[in-house]
Amino acid sequence: MANNVDLEKVFQTVAQNLAQNREVLNQADSYNHDHGDNIVQTFEMVTKAVKAKKGADVSEQLAYASEYLSKKAKSGSAQAYAQGLAQAANQFKGQQLTSDNATMLINALLGGGQNQAQASAGVESSVADFLGAILGGDNQAQSQSSQQALDSSQLLSMGLNIGMNFLQAKQQGRSNMEALVQAIVAGSQMGQTPHRAQSATIIANTLMSLLAGGAK
Repeated sequence: MANNVDLEKVFQTVAQNLAQNREVLNQADSYNHDHGDNIVQTFEMVTKAVKAKKGADVSEQLAYASEYLSKKAKSGSAQAYAQGLAQAANQFKGQQLTSDNATMLINALLGGGQNQAQASAGVESSVADFLGAILGGDNQAQSQSSQQALDSSQLLSMGLNIGMNFLQAKQQGRSNMEALVQAIVAGSQMGQTPHRAQSATIIANTLMSLLAGGAK
């Protein structure tokens, strides 16, 4: 399935889910105790930016959101996501955002594509086939995708760090979706700081759930 995605609705839901966890994220921030406030504001601004470019190409919407954050937001997290949005905008030039390439957006947004452009492309090609099956509700396909998820060569084609993190998460008893999110976050720029990793997991889980369903 390859439905066009409404980015305004997607990022609005991300902002809402972050807002529900605002206080927990503030407490997790041992430095300034304001990460929850900052990350909610960041994605409210992203939502506002993509709404302003509603109807434009995905790449143009993401690029405008990146520019808007860079100019208007002051927090370190906002500036980091502005870089991720710019990375995503470059990757989506000439492409639509669909359920089939959702992981490419998530990986770029979280800063996973900063130093591994080839790896992010590998994430899309390697995971796309079984991501839809994992979240699509087809039990037989889910069973088949579970087997694919344990294929070391396929995991390594996603990038060494992501592949190893995925395997580790599976060994901890995570589902394929949980393991994929954990692997992407752990291998990303956002995964390097505990409070940012916590918010990034909320963001990635929300995006994964929404984008896998098309989020019209």
